[in-house]
Amino acid sequence: IQKAFDAFDAAEEVRSVVMTGAGDKAFTAGADISQFDKNRADADAAERYAKISREARETIIGFRKPVIAMIRGFCMGGGLGVALRADVRIASSDSQFGIPAGRLGIAYGFDNVKALVALVGPGVAKQILFTARRYPAETALRMGLIEDMVAPEDLEATVRGYAETIAENAPLSVRASKITVGQALE
Repeated sequence: IQKAFDAFDAAEEVRSVVMTGAGDKAFTAGADISQFDKNRADADAAERYAKISREARETIIGFRKPVIAMIRGFCMGGGLGVALRADVRIASSDSQFGIPAGRLGIAYGFDNVKALVALVGPGVAKQILFTARRYPAETALRMGLIEDMVAPEDLEATVRGYAETIAENAPLSVRASKITVGQALE
């Protein structure tokens, strides 16, 4: 993620970045829970694993240009944490969202909880975390997890339209808005 975002940052012609999953199954389903014993066997292993995830999220947060998450399919757990770092989230109507940590006996990390609360508010964040439910895109839109929902066949064109609209605007104004909104949340 760091290398890709560094390249996008250096390219003047890049006005925004679209993150998406590979294929239609998932934006990202988060960590592979079958690997928890291996990746989180002790405090050192858990910290190494957390560091990789944290650095990826910080790269997205610190990126100067707008980031759009184009979400199709599952957007779960740590994967939702990645989507939370985008400036705008647009999902297909067949997408599903959730944080299963409550069922897995683990805690969702502080920085992910903070981003979730900033996006949906404390009550909805607690609902998502306490129930560990999966939510359809329509509910995610109502909760404020996503900003737009479209039919699967319209997703790419809709996201492309957002990106083109951003590209038509003055880059310094867009950057100033991104910074100002970020500061307003602090």
